Amino acid sequence: MGTATYNEWDAIIAALPGAHFLQTQEWAGVKVQTGWQPLYLIWQEGATGFRLDNWHPGISTTSAIKAAALVLQRSLPIRGFAARLRLLYCPKGPLLDWSNEILREQVLQDLERLARARGAIFVKIDPDVPVGYGAPGSPQERSDPLGKQVIAMLNRRGWLFSSEQIQFRNTVLVDLTGEEEDLLQRMKQKTRYNIRLAMRKGVIVRPAALADLELLYRMYAETAVRDGFVIRPASYYYDAWKTFFQAGMGEGLIAEVEGEPVAALVLFRFAGRGWYVYGMSRELHRDKMPNYLLQWEAMRSLRAEGCQVYDLWGAPNDFSEGDPLWGVYRFKEGLGGEVQRNLGAWDLPTRPFIYRLYVQVLPRLLAVWRRHGKVTMQRSLTS
Repeated sequence: MGTATYNEWDAIIAALPGAHFLQTQEWAGVKVQTGWQPLYLIWQEGATGFRLDNWHPGISTTSAIKAAALVLQRSLPIRGFAARLRLLYCPKGPLLDWSNEILREQVLQDLERLARARGAIFVKIDPDVPVGYGAPGSPQERSDPLGKQVIAMLNRRGWLFSSEQIQFRNTVLVDLTGEEEDLLQRMKQKTRYNIRLAMRKGVIVRPAALADLELLYRMYAETAVRDGFVIRPASYYYDAWKTFFQAGMGEGLIAEVEGEPVAALVLFRFAGRGWYVYGMSRELHRDKMPNYLLQWEAMRSLRAEGCQVYDLWGAPNDFSEGDPLWGVYRFKEGLGGEVQRNLGAWDLPTRPFIYRLYVQVLPRLLAVWRRHGKVTMQRSLTS
């Protein structure tokens, strides 16, 4: 299966509400390298309702595609069970008009049937369906009735709010429309000041080349050790970044002071939206505010590529100073975005007993993995 033949898939999902880079064939290719098998699903409208089909390059479609889902399947590496125990995950999907009650019921029903037919422990979804906007308790707070309707439907069908939220549940969205001065005026005064300070202090932002992937990863690992989060091996990021860069769907930006790299970020782009997925910085020259200029140049670059929305990829679950994302959120808030609170990840347990065991054991395994990963990163940075 050549990659080029799958460009048709990207065109299909780009036309659907909620189109997301985690539903693209490029992301599927990245996940294949880590043991996941992609399943491409489409729903067409017929005389008797919406019909599910397995999509593949060259498939003939008789009507407009109303919904689609990239579903990732993985077998659990448990001796004696690997052939029978599977996980199904639809990252940031399925994609459809969630206000269409008949369509969403059919899509969920088909995903449930798929999970049972494949012997999966559960199927997980986490579409960007908003339940509200603005930080709770703020003057901007408002609810979205659609999110409440979808949650009620999920509960009725036996879906459970997942204890494993793989992606960020909430985010901050920046409107990129208008003139550059409009973007600056939507920012907080201190953010505008820090952007101009970085310019005055000699911070320069340049595009990253493929030859910079090792530099990007080393800065990312340094950031992870300093801020206490765990990241994957370098090969994973090299593959993801290279895949999206070469497809014209991503880019890296590096901030330098007198030729010394001090901070960077990696953006993904798809269907008129950009995502700030990876950010990294060093201790050098932090007083020169390189991260502020990086974000400004990211906005300018995304606008040049035709993006109307900039997703800053992550906001607190609990909007209080005790949340681990609070400091990052305050930085993002200054960029002039609006909080979007989504319904998060939901699981449909198709093998309830094994699912309960899975959710009990998984946190312990993750804790061990994080401890081991942190030690490994620290060693790699000092070797």
